[in-house]
Amino acid sequence: MSLRRLLQGIGVLAVMGLAISAYLTYVYTTDQVAICMGSGGCDTVQHSAYAWIFGIPMPVLGLGAYLLVLVLALLALRGREPADWSVLALFGTALVGLLFSAYLTYLELFVIHAICFWCAVSAVIQVFLFVLSTMVWRRLQQSV
Repeated sequence: MSLRRLLQGIGVLAVMGLAISAYLTYVYTTDQVAICMGSGGCDTVQHSAYAWIFGIPMPVLGLGAYLLVLVLALLALRGREPADWSVLALFGTALVGLLFSAYLTYLELFVIHAICFWCAVSAVIQVFLFVLSTMVWRRLQQSV
């Protein structure tokens, strides 16, 4: 797969993550009940002590993170070859997102004892973002 296609895939995943985060931000800030696709744990996760950090709902952090990934992917797509700094920033953002998502999944499984369907989908997106950003980084390093 070409570098350009990998970056486009990252952009698509970022848009998907943005959509999920936007929906969950709406749910959290309007005190609605999320459509949970059968898992039933969304409301429990939404009202847990871990749903907010420093007064900010977790989905708002997700919005910011996915927006950053999208901007970095678009910046990397601008030229013929992506700049090293944009690919490194993309990789770093994906790594932090993956680790934070793993922490939140741990909380869902072992502390809150409830699974939010949307959070799980976001966690899967984070895994794919990390894999694709790693592939982009390695491909760029091999071309040098």
